[in-house]
Amino acid sequence: MLEKDGETRPHSAWKKANYGENTIIANLDTGVWPESRSFHDEGYGPIPSKWKGFCDIEGVPCNRKLIGARFFNKGYAAFAGKSDPSWDTARDYDGHGSHTLSTAGGNFVPGAKIMNITNGIAKGGSPKARVAAYKVCGKPINGSECFDADILAAFDTAIHDGVDVLSVSLGGDAVDYVNDGVAIGAFHAVQNGIVVVMSAGNSGPGLGTVSNVAPWMITVGASTMDREFESYVELGNRDRLKGASLSSALPEKKLYGLITGAQAKTANASATDAMLCQPNTLDENKAKGKIVVCLRGGNGRVNKGVQVALAGAAGMILCNDESTGNEIISDPHVLPASHLTYKDGHAVFAYVNSTANSYGLITKPVGVLQTKPAPYVAAFSSRGPNIITPEILKPDITAPGVNVIAAYSEGVSPTDEDYDKRRFPYMVDSGTSMSCPHISGIVGLLKTRYPGWSPAAIRSAIMTTARVKDNTGSLMKDATFEKVNPFSYGSGHVQPNRAMNPGLVYDLGTSDYLDFLCTLGYNETIIKAFHGKTSSYKCPKSISKEASLLNLNYPSITVPKLSKSVTITRKVKNVGTPGTYVASVSLLKGVSVSVEPKVLEFKKVGEVQEFSVTFTAKKGLKKGEYVFGHLAWTDGKHHVRSPITVSAGF
Repeated sequence: MLEKDGETRPHSAWKKANYGENTIIANLDTGVWPESRSFHDEGYGPIPSKWKGFCDIEGVPCNRKLIGARFFNKGYAAFAGKSDPSWDTARDYDGHGSHTLSTAGGNFVPGAKIMNITNGIAKGGSPKARVAAYKVCGKPINGSECFDADILAAFDTAIHDGVDVLSVSLGGDAVDYVNDGVAIGAFHAVQNGIVVVMSAGNSGPGLGTVSNVAPWMITVGASTMDREFESYVELGNRDRLKGASLSSALPEKKLYGLITGAQAKTANASATDAMLCQPNTLDENKAKGKIVVCLRGGNGRVNKGVQVALAGAAGMILCNDESTGNEIISDPHVLPASHLTYKDGHAVFAYVNSTANSYGLITKPVGVLQTKPAPYVAAFSSRGPNIITPEILKPDITAPGVNVIAAYSEGVSPTDEDYDKRRFPYMVDSGTSMSCPHISGIVGLLKTRYPGWSPAAIRSAIMTTARVKDNTGSLMKDATFEKVNPFSYGSGHVQPNRAMNPGLVYDLGTSDYLDFLCTLGYNETIIKAFHGKTSSYKCPKSISKEASLLNLNYPSITVPKLSKSVTITRKVKNVGTPGTYVASVSLLKGVSVSVEPKVLEFKKVGEVQEFSVTFTAKKGLKKGEYVFGHLAWTDGKHHVRSPITVSAGF
C-alpha cells in the first residue's frame, strides 16, 4: 500500500516517485470543477516548460495544479442539432470528470468529508502531478453522450499540449479497431509516448463483455477495497443484516412497516416492474410512511430510491439479485436506505412474506475499515475473453472501483434530479470509470520515476507485479464469493509499490503494433488512420497470422485455439539489478507446458533475452473450454508473473 495508518513509508511508491511531481495527467471526460480543493496549487512551482496547453474558456480558472481545461463538442452538436449551453465550457456539470481526474492526480485535501459520514485526507494516485481536463462528454441524447469526432480531437490536442498520461473512463461495446475512435486516438497517443489507461466497462459479469481491448492501451477492471459504509437493517424478527449506504438516518429510531415493491404496486403496474421499483409503479397509498423493499436490476440503484421517495415512503431496502451476490454499493440515496447482499435480501423477502405485519428499521451509515474479504471482483466489471482479438487477454489489471471517494461537481446533485438540491464537494462513486484513474495515478508515479520507459514497459510493470489473493490469503473471488480467473481480473489486483521495481518488463513499440494490425488483415491505407497520413510503414510481405498474434510481446499469454501443439516466444528486458531468473509454470488441466530456456541470466540493465513456451494439448481438454495458469520468472527478489489462458481448438 502507498501509506499505512496515514504514514508514507520509505519503500512506498509515493516516496520513490516524489508523489508524481510534475508528471502531467489528463482525462477525457465530462470536464472539471476547478474550485475543488483537490485542484488547489498551494506550494506548487512553475508549470513544466514543455506544457503547451491552456484554459480556453471563461469560468474555469487554471492554476499551477490544474494547468489545462478544454472542451470539444462539434461532434455532439452535429448529432444534437445544437450544443447544450453546459457544453460550451470545460466546467463539469456531471461530476464524473471531476471524480476521475482527482482520483488520478488530486492534491492532498485534509478534512475532506463525504455527507458527514467520514472525514479524512483526500488525494489522488499522483498527488503532486499537474492535471488537465478535456471535456468530450455531455448530457445523453438518444443514448449517446461522447462522440468519436470530439474524442479524437481531444486525443490530438492532448498530444500537442504535452500530456504524459491519459485517463479515459469511457467506451462502448468492443468493435473492430478501425471502427473504434477511442482505439485510433489511443494509438496516436501511445506512438507519442503517452500512456493511455481505459476502463474495461460495466457490463459484467457476463463473459465476453470487456471493452477497450486494443493491445496498446491499459484496460482496467474493477475490484473492491477493504472499506465499507455500513448501514444495518434490523427486522421485527430480530434479524440484524449488514448493508451499505450513504444516506441520512430515519427521522425516528423506531420500527417502520415493511412492504415489498410488488405489494406496493399500482393497479396498472406489473409485479415484476414494481418489485424493481421502476418509475410509476408504486402506489403512494400503500407505500407512504413505510420502508419499501426493492430488488436490484432494471433501473439504477439510486433511481429506485427516487421512486420510493416519490411514493412517500420513509426508506428503502435494496436487495441484490443472484448475479450481483455480495456486491453492495454505498450510494448517496435521497432517503434513508441500505443495500443488502443476495442472501440477506432473500431473508428480508422471506420475513415480509411470512407475516401480515412486518417491521424494520435502517441504521445510520458508519465508515468501517479492514473489511474482509477484499479485494474481490465487482459484479458489474466487464469480463473477457476479448471478442475482437482473442489472443490478447483483457482486462489487463483490476483496481479499486467500488465506493471510491473523490472530488465532485457542485453544479449538480448526486442523483441529477431537478428536485434534488443537494450539493457535495466530495462523493462516492462506483464503476470501472473509478478503477481506471487509480491505474492512471500509478502510471503517473512510474512516469516520474522512469521517464524513459515506454507505455508498454509501464503496463508490464503494473501487470507482472499484481496479486491474485485477497486479504484472507485466498484466491480472489467475485461478488458471489466464487473463485474467478484472468477473464475477470487480468493479471490481478494492482500493487503500486511492487510495480516500482518489477525486475523484468515485456516491451513493445509502434512497429510491433503496426505489424499486429497488418496481421489482422488491415491494408496500408487503413493503417495510416492509426499511424498517420505521412507514414512510410509497409506491412511485412510474409506474416503468419497465428504466429504473429500469439507472439506479440504482451505480459500475458493467451492461446485461444490450441490444436495439438504450439510454441510462442517472448522477450524480457532487465530493468533491475543483474541477476539469474528461473522459470516456473503452474499446472494447466489438460495442457502440458514447457519453457526454453528455463534459466535467464542478466548481466546488465537494459539487456534483452528471449524465451519460448510450448503448449501441448493432452487428453481431457474439451473443445472451447478454457484452462488457466501462470508463468513466473523469479530471481529471489522479483516475481515476474504472467497469466496464461488456453482453450482447445480441435
